Amino acid sequence: SHFSGITLMGVPAEVYYHGTLYWLVNVSSIIVAVIINYIYLPVFYNLQLTSSYEYLQLRFNRSVRVMASVLFTVSMLLYVPLVIYVPALAFSYVSGLSIHMITPLVSIICIFYTMLGGLKAVIWIDFLQSSVIIISSIAIIIIGVIKVGGLGTVWQRSSEGGRILIFEMDPSPFVRATFWNVIIGNIFSWLNYCAVNQGMIQKFLALPSITEAKKSLIFFSVGIFIIKTISCYTGLIIYATYQNCDPLKAKAIQGQDQLVPYYIMDTAAIIPCLPGLFVAGVFSAALSSMSSALNSLAGTMYEDFIRPCMKYKVTEKCASYILRFVVVIIGAICVLMVFVVEKLGGILQLAYTTGGVTSGAFLGLFSLGIFFPRANSKGALTGAIVSMLILAWIAVGAQKALATGTMTHKKLPTSVEGCSAANNTTLITTNPVESPLEEAFVLFRISFMYYTMLGSFILIVVGMIVSLLTEPTNPEDLNPNLFAPFLRKYV
Repeated sequence: SHFSGITLMGVPAEVYYHGTLYWLVNVSSIIVAVIINYIYLPVFYNLQLTSSYEYLQLRFNRSVRVMASVLFTVSMLLYVPLVIYVPALAFSYVSGLSIHMITPLVSIICIFYTMLGGLKAVIWIDFLQSSVIIISSIAIIIIGVIKVGGLGTVWQRSSEGGRILIFEMDPSPFVRATFWNVIIGNIFSWLNYCAVNQGMIQKFLALPSITEAKKSLIFFSVGIFIIKTISCYTGLIIYATYQNCDPLKAKAIQGQDQLVPYYIMDTAAIIPCLPGLFVAGVFSAALSSMSSALNSLAGTMYEDFIRPCMKYKVTEKCASYILRFVVVIIGAICVLMVFVVEKLGGILQLAYTTGGVTSGAFLGLFSLGIFFPRANSKGALTGAIVSMLILAWIAVGAQKALATGTMTHKKLPTSVEGCSAANNTTLITTNPVESPLEEAFVLFRISFMYYTMLGSFILIVVGMIVSLLTEPTNPEDLNPNLFAPFLRKYV
């Protein structure tokens, strides 16, 4: 479910304009898989919780759980419309159909099979859709490599254009992307997505044993490596194709999000069905992410908001109908929000940043409970509020700095000297790595890669200070399974 249209369309564009540093997320995913395997997964699996946020009620109290559930709901309601919008944009570019026609139809299909099939349908559809994603991506790569002139040509042109960037060892936290902030920052981002996210935990707990759950982590890591590598290499192929004629500078496209669909239509349109296969792959990725989000959201809302308000015992059949109704309502809201997202323009980046802001608090809440036995609910609530306020301030300040030009994220050099209709001008960039301007406030210049890590650290530090100043929790009063396995013998 991780493979959204954002991955298939956003990663190649990232590599095209900023180089291959993003590929290092594969290193992060391997490290994260090990951490989850030995720390987070045993905690959740041994407790056998319905919702990952149920852990917070057992560890702290219901107030902490409700706050986390609300934040999760809001973050998903912001995320799903973006997931739908990006592939709809691609399909609109390829087919010429209106986005207003595309998004409702696709969303209705996803809502239908999620509503009727539940988690089992989501898992099986994820498997089938992942197959379509991989097949379509590999087909695009093969066609691209053949057209450019071979694997060697792709690598040579990418090297000449400065796209092969791995060991950018600048330790500064203010550079947009380096070896360090891509790996370290994404460790925390992936922990948030894989270790405490309701959608992932729900799937882990659906497996018959913790051994099977750990095996699934291995397959997940392999899948991440394959998809990310394919997406990054697609970016290199696109650069090799347009090395001397950048579509954005040549005004063939209006934004870098259109780079991949433009490449598909420009390169692969001569092959019957290939553009359709690509669009199928993009939409499969979107449906996979949307179905997972709808299912996990429905479960969270039912367990944390609906069931506690019901004064009588609900039968399993009645609960099933309620969950289906919730899926329909959430899906409808997301469809309506797509039309809002369409008009936000540059605010889309702010929406992504907002997601990064909340993820720090999410991960911090669970990590505070798992790693710090003395932490209490007052510390958790205070830390979450402080963390989100500070990160929101940083994120908004950074976006404002980018909008006003006091901070810039420069792209790698591109050229239009090979375009037939171009004026033979070439973009010259002396520094291939992002170099923020000094006018912006220092905290606003922190790389967005570090947002989740920073948010988690703030929550943990504030949470522990408040906990120690109030009434620290006595670990002996709690179930040892609430803590990390290596801590249990000490509590």
